Amino acid sequence: MATVPLISDEAASAEVLAVFADIRATRGGDFINNFWRALANDPALLAATWARLKEVMGPGDLDPLVKEMIYIAVSVANGCTYCIHSHTAAATAKGMSAEQHGELLSVIGMAMQTNGLVTAMQVEVDDAFSI
Repeated sequence: MATVPLISDEAASAEVLAVFADIRATRGGDFINNFWRALANDPALLAATWARLKEVMGPGDLDPLVKEMIYIAVSVANGCTYCIHSHTAAATAKGMSAEQHGELLSVIGMAMQTNGLVTAMQVEVDDAFSI
């Protein structure tokens, strides 16, 4: 259960409704997920977060599917169940296959294991890795 109310369209301010309209237009559908409805408790934060997300996840040098897969990996590292689910759904919608998902999970698991080991052993970074 959310710690804040989820703002319905009926209870939303004009500022919130404008962001919701942009989310709908950008995503090409009517659905506003619970994350945005929770953020709508702070209209300025909602608007700023949506603007930044559109910029970061929009067209760029990285493929949209790659961006979603990175988002999944970071969400796993941060333990964000909501984001794992929403970005797995988004990656699937962008063409992620079951095989790619399995490989992604293997990479995430391997990185978590080796990160834990190198952190526990406090291994110094090789000079060859300095940028």
